Amino acid sequence: MGRGGIETMLMNYYRNIDRSKVQFDFLVHRDFKADYDDEIEALGGHIYRVPPMNPLSGKYRRALRDFFAQHKYETVHCHLNYMSGIVLAEAKRAGVKRRIAHAHTANMNPGWKQYVRQLMKFSIPKNATMLAACSKQAGEAVFGGHGFDILANAIDAESFRFSAESRARVREELKLEDAFAIMHVGRFVYPKNHAFLIDVFAEVLKREADAKLILTGDGELRPEIEAKVKELGFADKVLFLGTRGDVAELLQAADVFAFPSHFEGLPVTIIEAQAAGLPCVKSNTVTDECVLTDLVTSLPIDDPVLWAEEILKKRGFVRRDTLKDIAAGGYDITAAAEKLENFYLNGAAL
Repeated sequence: MGRGGIETMLMNYYRNIDRSKVQFDFLVHRDFKADYDDEIEALGGHIYRVPPMNPLSGKYRRALRDFFAQHKYETVHCHLNYMSGIVLAEAKRAGVKRRIAHAHTANMNPGWKQYVRQLMKFSIPKNATMLAACSKQAGEAVFGGHGFDILANAIDAESFRFSAESRARVREELKLEDAFAIMHVGRFVYPKNHAFLIDVFAEVLKREADAKLILTGDGELRPEIEAKVKELGFADKVLFLGTRGDVAELLQAADVFAFPSHFEGLPVTIIEAQAAGLPCVKSNTVTDECVLTDLVTSLPIDDPVLWAEEILKKRGFVRRDTLKDIAAGGYDITAAAEKLENFYLNGAAL
């Protein structure tokens, strides 16, 4: 339960659901303490741990079987994308009444593992009682021709409302001064396409020397990206902030949000950026279901110069309040959490 997109979405719902009626426990595949663990326990939830996920391991399946034998649940809501069928098969064996497979991705990383994932997804429909997805694109990728419901990656929109005072304070803390600030939020992994973003920023600097790039997140490819920035000679222009719990504040300080992902399910961060009134440039491979305002431009991820020119058009942009747009799109967490609560308790439609 680190600060990834799925985890953050789950915490948004957990904080806002009526916990006197519905309580969340979390089954995770890591044995170390993560960012949200203390908050989960403070809210009354439990965190249980099983070995790293391995669909070919009998030991892994036995660990799941033992868990469901020892802990009785009415609902298991699984967020493992193509691998959900493994967990839900064991939940079904244990007699869990409601078993939800939830899709959060519209593609998969290249490599041999993609073939395993493609095979494993066929076990999902026979073990799930319901299929849910964050977007149509994600549901079609993971569930194929099977029907599914959409559950919005909703946010606490109010916490992202633009504030000129917060902007001034955070820009001072980050020592941005008068710099044109481009921001990205995402783990340093293949789908997020950081290497392309660095190429874009190199083109921005050719046209706007007083620009800064703010990168929030961590991950396995961070050293590679840091090395690329140094090699290109503008390490002083890039802020590697690591994993942060104050993204809402950081978005206030930015001038534009850049999101060049190869693929996504439906990115929470694009919703958050729009809630902050921030103009966004995203890849056209990311579903337009995340476009809730007129702040978003979509571009192909094959031309860094095109991206740089579009980003620089946002200089001098005047921010506005967009919370009505977020709510109208169904992405405000208050209403969304009530809908999920009614589903858990009464089987109401999502």
